[in-house]
Amino acid sequence: MSRTVTVGLDGSPESRAAAEWAAREAKLRGLPLKLVHVWEPVPEPIAQAPLVGSETRAHWSERIPREAAEGLRLRHPGVDAAVEQMSGRPAYALAEAAKDAELLVLGSRGLSGIGGFLVGSVGAAVIARTETPVVLVRSGEQAADEHEKDPAGIPSAATAYRPVVLGLDTDRPHDTVMAFAFEEAARRGTALKVVHGWNLPPYFVYGLPADPQLDAELGRQDAAALAGVLSPWRQKYPDVEVVEESRCGSPANHVIDASHEASLVVVGRRIRRSPIGARIGSVTHAVLHHATAPVAVIAHD
Repeated sequence: MSRTVTVGLDGSPESRAAAEWAAREAKLRGLPLKLVHVWEPVPEPIAQAPLVGSETRAHWSERIPREAAEGLRLRHPGVDAAVEQMSGRPAYALAEAAKDAELLVLGSRGLSGIGGFLVGSVGAAVIARTETPVVLVRSGEQAADEHEKDPAGIPSAATAYRPVVLGLDTDRPHDTVMAFAFEEAARRGTALKVVHGWNLPPYFVYGLPADPQLDAELGRQDAAALAGVLSPWRQKYPDVEVVEESRCGSPANHVIDASHEASLVVVGRRIRRSPIGARIGSVTHAVLHHATAPVAVIAHD
């Protein structure tokens, strides 16, 4: 089966922004684009109501993705955009659609007044249920937001891409996450900024006097560990400029700070097959809610 870039579409501003991002990504990857619209069943008495009857609902559920696909083909020449209708609960239907996708793209409302996302229950549930890479795109995202400003300081989609940012845990690096980040940077012809946050040893919380030499030594050790993890990947992707950032403090905060100048943020999610339900992880959860660039969540064992 042909792999696709798949996007969930419901007609909302955030899903339209996600569809635009997905079309650009499909063009970068040379893959077809699939727009998935989920028709959620409603109780029979409501379904038979004149204003929301089955014929009316069928008309709108078909019109939304059809018109979106037509517009995407016009704005993104060369992108093959197809439509798929599904019925059921959106979180389960989109997770099912993701099985045949190379990438699943979802929209997420922007937080008013501050940067970041409002990740709804559907988005969070899909991320936790699928092992396919998922990208969250906030409402209002524009192509120019992924690029450097032009010489006059004006946003432009014709300039170079901003760096791809990878949040990396040097204690548990995973090839799947690393490969995704390097591939995305290579496709965009941009740098990969690898961000790692580390914390002081636990005994520092007990009020022991500061030791600048020890702090510096811990910083050097962590920077060396980061360089060691990245060394084979630099050799595998010699054309990708790698910028290393190893800083003391919250890993999530450092990734969120870096997102302000990023075209894409990449984070991992450990797959937890638990009878009490799936979890996203605290760092990834924080980045999803507060990053200002699209966020790719990559599941790994």
